[in-house]
Amino acid sequence: MENEQNEKNVISQFVSFLLGLEEYGVDISKVHEIIRFPEITHVPQMPEFIDGVINLRGRVIPVMNLRKKFGFDDVERDNKQRIIVVEIEQKVTGIIVDGVSEVLDIESGQIDPAPTMGTRVNTDFIKGMAKLSDERLMILLNIEKILSSEEISQLASVSKDTKVGAAENALEAAV
Repeated sequence: MENEQNEKNVISQFVSFLLGLEEYGVDISKVHEIIRFPEITHVPQMPEFIDGVINLRGRVIPVMNLRKKFGFDDVERDNKQRIIVVEIEQKVTGIIVDGVSEVLDIESGQIDPAPTMGTRVNTDFIKGMAKLSDERLMILLNIEKILSSEEISQLASVSKDTKVGAAENALEAAV
């Protein structure tokens, strides 16, 4: 009986972040690091939600603006915004968020399945809804499903060459 109880309450860790007034979480195992804003180099002909690429210790990585990806209004940069460096389909990618809150331990019993919104709204990228308190819900993202396969291919063309010296090749491939 105790073993059964322990299996039901598996604890997972999530990095909590904000987009507007909503709180989101991403599995900590997908997070490489959280950084302040470096210089972003804009790349022509990328999807609207890709702000460009950054040089992260000699690696060129694409940076996705999660506000734009989710259809929210973009906001001016401020000192609270961060880039969460994650792995999507084995590609290191940065995601811009309004602020990072904390790392939370969430028991599986606190997580409800993603709400169904009908066939016209894709919610595959939502892993579930974490009930943190009576008034606090957090949307848990399945980071692997945020991008379509076509969008992943576009990101791969930007980040296929990981050294800064090869950035010109990556930019030419994107054009």
